[in-house]
Amino acid sequence: MRTNDEMSRLQAAVSALGDVDVSAWPEDALKDQLGELSAVLVTLDTLLTRVADEVRARGLRIEEPVSA
Repeated sequence: MRTNDEMSRLQAAVSALGDVDVSAWPEDALKDQLGELSAVLVTLDTLLTRVADEVRARGLRIEEPVSA
């Protein structure tokens, strides 16, 4: 089912992002990558907003999971 594939890809993206630790990057590396990093973050924000808006347009709510 396509939905399962898409959810697996989203989970992989979450996992990949969880592995990013910009605080550990050397200052020079961060400065060198800042333009690309900014573009990626803006694109990510745009895409997440689109997906959330599509969910809300179907009359559903996006809720933060309650931590145990």
